[in-house]
Amino acid sequence: QVQLVESGGGLVQAGASLKLSCAASGRTFSSYAMGWFRQAPGKEREFVANINWRGGNIYYADSVKGRFTISRDNAKNTVDLQMNSLKPDDTAVYYCAADRGPFKVSVTSTYWGQGTQVTVSS
Repeated sequence: QVQLVESGGGLVQAGASLKLSCAASGRTFSSYAMGWFRQAPGKEREFVANINWRGGNIYYADSVKGRFTISRDNAKNTVDLQMNSLKPDDTAVYYCAADRGPFKVSVTSTYWGQGTQVTVSS
């Protein structure tokens, strides 16, 4: 069993930066792929970033590529999302996800955090 808790959301102006963190419990964290998703009001949950169990296989949604950076620290059981040059379109609830497989997350991944709100004003 893995429990995920996100933090770091908030209200910022366009162009600002935020860093989201996801703290995971469970001895098997280091064997799971991790990722971030987001859901804006009235929209479906969408993929943001992926990182595999060893810190590789990193890829991003086209909408955030070049602005967001995902990283993980298996010693600390954490995965972070550094978000730069934020835009109003980035406004959403951001969710951390963990998959029992080691390579990639998806909307069907097993474990999810409760979400953290990110609001970007214009």
